[in-house]
Amino acid sequence: MEHNAAHSSHYQRQHCSTQSLGAGMNQLRHFQYPRFARRWIKLSAGLERRGLAGLREQTLTGLVGRVIEVGCGNGLNFRHYPAGVDEVIAVEPDDTLRTAAEYAAETAPIPVSVVAGHADDLPGADGSYDAAVVTLVLCSVPEPASALAELRRVLRPGGQLRLLEHVRAHNRVAARFQDLISPISAKLDAGCRQGRDTGSAVRDAGFAVSGLKRFSFPDRPWVPGQPMICGTAVLADEAPV
Repeated sequence: MEHNAAHSSHYQRQHCSTQSLGAGMNQLRHFQYPRFARRWIKLSAGLERRGLAGLREQTLTGLVGRVIEVGCGNGLNFRHYPAGVDEVIAVEPDDTLRTAAEYAAETAPIPVSVVAGHADDLPGADGSYDAAVVTLVLCSVPEPASALAELRRVLRPGGQLRLLEHVRAHNRVAARFQDLISPISAKLDAGCRQGRDTGSAVRDAGFAVSGLKRFSFPDRPWVPGQPMICGTAVLADEAPV
């Protein structure tokens, strides 16, 4: 896509190009999944139409201030951020997805800076964000506890963590099936571990979880959907380190 000089200057001021605010390139090479990225870019369009776009909208409603989004993928959250958000720092390690996110940032309703980085090494000083967003991310980070500790570090006391994640099934048979296919999904789907109990991991990291909604997606009567959670966790002032 071509842009004239005036548009380019405006984009640099409002949205910024990819920057190296996160991990170095040597670290990022461990997070490159070009085949998955190309497949996800095609697949995600259909999932958005089937209801994922509405779930993103619910997840981000009411956010204000400075926000960090971890694992922004191809930028599908960007158009759903409310006007009360001053700035989004969108972190993505995969080169292919990050390039797609840059294009999505151009038309975002609020300023978005797409940066190279990963969940264990986030850009920003301690307590520098009002909120953090993770959507379909915590299933694939190498160590959820480490990623959540880093999110705690960059959030201010009382800051919000907004979640939209697929999680471990309550049904024991379904959970066992998730465990069985996790090695396959980890290899094919950018490290995705199907059976992670993300809700418990968030609580164990010192977040106060409120109003988590549990549901299946896609919600179709003839095909079981993925168990998912959507909601808010708050970093308490007295949360243990």
